[in-house]
Amino acid sequence: MFAIVYKSDGFPICRQVAGVSPDPVVTWNTEADAKAFIAAKGSDADFQALQLTDDAMDKLAKTIGCAVEAMTFEPYPG
Repeated sequence: MFAIVYKSDGFPICRQVAGVSPDPVVTWNTEADAKAFIAAKGSDADFQALQLTDDAMDKLAKTIGCAVEAMTFEPYPG
C-alpha cells in the first residue's frame, strides 16, 4: 500500500470525513497507481509515493501530529 506525500514536509494527502480525526490518509494499492495519479495531476515536483512500512507510518503519524494507532486509511478511489 502507498500514500502520496508532499516532498517538502512529508504530509500525506488526506480525505476529510466529518467526525473523524485525524483525517484518513488516502492510499493506493501499488506504487505505479500512486505515481500515475501524481503524474496525471502534473504534480511530480511537489509529491512522491511512499510505501507504507512500519517506519513510514511512524513518520506519517509524527507529521500529522497523532499516535500511529489513531491513523486511519482510505483507499483511492474511496
